[in-house]
Amino acid sequence: MSQLGNLDQWFEGRSAVVTGGAGGMGRAIALAFAAAGCRVTLSDVADAGGEETARLVRDAGGTAQFVHADVSQNADVEAMVEAAVSTYGGLDFAVNAAAIEFEVDFLADLAEDDWDRMLDVNLKSVFLSMKHEINAMLSSGGGAIVNIASTNSYRPQPHQSAYTASKFGVLGLTKSAAVDYAPRGVRINAICPGSIDTPMLRGAMAKRGRDPQEVADRLSLIGRFGTVDEIAAAALWLCSGASAFTIGHALAVDGGYLSR
Repeated sequence: MSQLGNLDQWFEGRSAVVTGGAGGMGRAIALAFAAAGCRVTLSDVADAGGEETARLVRDAGGTAQFVHADVSQNADVEAMVEAAVSTYGGLDFAVNAAAIEFEVDFLADLAEDDWDRMLDVNLKSVFLSMKHEINAMLSSGGGAIVNIASTNSYRPQPHQSAYTASKFGVLGLTKSAAVDYAPRGVRINAICPGSIDTPMLRGAMAKRGRDPQEVADRLSLIGRFGTVDEIAAAALWLCSGASAFTIGHALAVDGGYLSR
């Protein structure tokens, strides 16, 4: 069988953590990893959505637990990773997908508290998550981590200075950690989603009074939004052995937006 023939071979019976699992990309990623055979620990601050994702996994025949975690808080992240290790015997994969986006102001009008919140949830959380995920993976021989960055990591959108800074930072953390830990058996990569059809994107468009089709036409080459399942498929590939030579990479899943 080709190395690309069956991604499930890499995941059966193994353990994965997914942050931001209550909805959107995080939910799709948790469902995809479970469908591939992983035992999933998903986290969020939205308890109802997180429990619903875990229920959806179990209803589909998979294995999952939900852990309430504010990923900007070290103790919560440490407890999340410990729950994965203690319940499922270790940690093999992690996808750090938790993020927020709410800006509508120019940088000079941005409140300091809003800056702090954006950087805490979008960037500090990735540092904390990787800190504990890497230590767990090193204890069991290695693993793979995917951080969700953004096309904003390369091309900022208007009125998104804090969000853009946070996503630039995610790429910096990804690449620095990849350099440090690839020789020790932990592969770390990032995904840069473009305009993916999520509640966060829909809310941002509504807040700004944007026409969805105009946004889709402007932010892709094919006139549509991406799907959360397309992001989940990319995360699976980056964690699989099929991407064993892909390290420190930022994979754009953006309908060609960054190509022009």
